[in-house]
Amino acid sequence: MGEAPAFLVDDLKNESLNGLQLKNGTSKSTTIIGDKTYVIGGADDGTLSIEVQIFDRNLGEWVHPTVHGTKPMSCKGHSSVLLKDRILILKKGSKPDDQIWFLEFDTQYVRQLQKNLGTEVVAWSKGVTGNAEKPIVISGPSGVGKGTLISMLMKEFPSMFGFSVSHTTRAPRNMEKDGVHYHFTDKCLMEKEIKDGKFLEFASVHGNLYGTSVEAVEVVADAGKRCILDIDVQGARSVRASSLEAIFIFICPPSMEDLEKRLRGRGTETEEQVLKRLRNAEAEIKEGKSSKIFDFILYNDNLEECYEKLKKLLGLDGFVAAAPKSAPREIILPMDHSLSKIDDKIIINCMPSELDKDSKNLIMLDVSSLKGGAPGRTRGLDFQAISSFSEGLTGANQFS
Repeated sequence: MGEAPAFLVDDLKNESLNGLQLKNGTSKSTTIIGDKTYVIGGADDGTLSIEVQIFDRNLGEWVHPTVHGTKPMSCKGHSSVLLKDRILILKKGSKPDDQIWFLEFDTQYVRQLQKNLGTEVVAWSKGVTGNAEKPIVISGPSGVGKGTLISMLMKEFPSMFGFSVSHTTRAPRNMEKDGVHYHFTDKCLMEKEIKDGKFLEFASVHGNLYGTSVEAVEVVADAGKRCILDIDVQGARSVRASSLEAIFIFICPPSMEDLEKRLRGRGTETEEQVLKRLRNAEAEIKEGKSSKIFDFILYNDNLEECYEKLKKLLGLDGFVAAAPKSAPREIILPMDHSLSKIDDKIIINCMPSELDKDSKNLIMLDVSSLKGGAPGRTRGLDFQAISSFSEGLTGANQFS
């Protein structure tokens, strides 16, 4: 059995703390959840190294969990608040896009990993204000014209859509750039990340792995664009089984005869290759129609008509480009702040600096509409400035 350190003993006697404050003289915070106390932080030098330990009072010993997700970078202290199935971490003195993180301990993603691994698991996820449009998964047999349809979307709405960059374990070819054409990676590393649930879909082709990572889709959303995934039916099945909320569209030819005519009209494949593609297409069409993978099936018997139907499904028919939105105002949390929690609202009491005495001293962080989580982002956060605590939620100035 292990003995709880002195700084933790005090907190164990005072369960009302429950992660709502940072103890003086240490960069650790404690959060009590049932019989377990989660200790987050590093050494007592003021640097948060983002280590996570769990003290199990039933066992009377420390538990070192398996940690998944992308760890936050070090900082000069933090505050923490217990939510339903995760702990909110507010880093002190960090950049606006690196201030809010979540340590998940009982989300669906964590529970599944615990079941698979048979060990205690926690997972990090970065917090992001606002929401992102649902990604679009487009599948269909070779030669059906899905690539042409996607190109038409990208041409008409260049600032609205983006592609995720896939991973592969094969070596780069001439002129291929890492992070542009593919994320070129080591096979052992990619296999580990697949096992850790960081990939939405993957396949082995000629001894090399190819796949779409959760992070690759999140990067597109971070840029303010809607991600398009052009993948086969098996890949779509994997994405459907993942935690990603997406719109699934299957592009179907009007007939096998029409598809064969298109494939032969290319003049780029041998007879053997054409026959193989036709066999694969027949199986894909059967699965695409009969399975519950896809939300919509579009028949591409006329390209222009099919494209109009695709736009209608995505709410783009009659689309009029709006004026560019101004960037959301950034909030930089000061080093000195305290927290309180009212339902799904986190009240951040900021101590104004000498240079900014007129600044709002209360900020409300709304966590009632959280979406997503590890191994991607946690979205749906909303900041509001409050003139005074007594004014509560009335007359608040929304920041994002």
